[in-house]
Amino acid sequence: MSSENNQASVPAKNNTFLELIFNIIVPSLILMKLSDDAYLGTVNALIIALAFPIGYGIYDFATQRTFNFISLLGFLSTLLTGVIGLFELDANWLAIKEAAIPAVIGLVVLASGFMNKPLLAKLMLNPALFNLNLIYDTLATHGNTDLFRRKINRANHLLASTFVFSSAANYILAKMIVTSQAGTVEFNEQLGEMTLLSYPVIAIPSLIMLIAIMVYVVKTITQLTGLNFEQVLNQE
Repeated sequence: MSSENNQASVPAKNNTFLELIFNIIVPSLILMKLSDDAYLGTVNALIIALAFPIGYGIYDFATQRTFNFISLLGFLSTLLTGVIGLFELDANWLAIKEAAIPAVIGLVVLASGFMNKPLLAKLMLNPALFNLNLIYDTLATHGNTDLFRRKINRANHLLASTFVFSSAANYILAKMIVTSQAGTVEFNEQLGEMTLLSYPVIAIPSLIMLIAIMVYVVKTITQLTGLNFEQVLNQE
């Protein structure tokens, strides 16, 4: 009975395949292929395309029953894209918006380190993944607790730098691709192309940097505790 309760308390994992479909592939195809007046038209295509990531975000929140700052910014980013398109604002606002969202996240990550509450620790030092009691007790035994905190703060700075990269890459990508006036077929098509390219150009390099940071954290843990990788993992 207790095992059933434990399983029920574990939140469902995000489905990366569905995230790609609803947040990138479907919206991009709608904007690029159905924006012409012979199909949906610019306004309807934009509304329907943005409805997919917004709808998936609402569904994900309803099923996960969790809320976080980064998800909120992603939701607001989609809404702002709709505002820029529907109100036919200058395309430069899109580039600014694309850069601003990851920049805000990066600032939050950086500020968390200066407040001695690095966001990286909450994201990566997860009790479901690591045996934190063993890690912290062993660090204290070896007198490496302060050194560990400094290294985690350094990793937190590296995490903030990934969002700086994302901010710059988003801005450059938007400026290079989306050059047409909002409210036109060309704007929708370029927006779809930018969304589609954002995954290989920005998301994948950012993921590689995140994996490198995770490797650095694990290596720091094993070096400062003297434990091996299997020992620091949560075996329960």
